[in-house]
Amino acid sequence: MKFSVIIEKGENSYGGYVPDLPGCAVVGETEEETLQLLREAIEMHLEALKEDGKEFVIGKSVIRELELA
Repeated sequence: MKFSVIIEKGENSYGGYVPDLPGCAVVGETEEETLQLLREAIEMHLEALKEDGKEFVIGKSVIRELELA
């Protein structure tokens, strides 16, 4: 299963979130830690959805870079 993730570099940390899983967000000290925390958060989020009997759609978000002149 693949998910699009967004990682933002702050002054002292990195924030990451999953557009297809509202509320699934983490903060880490490094980009690598943030990616690992996202993996764990996605697993927990999916398990919670399953326990609540809720379904989710994989791959709703499309990430593209947009270049401006």
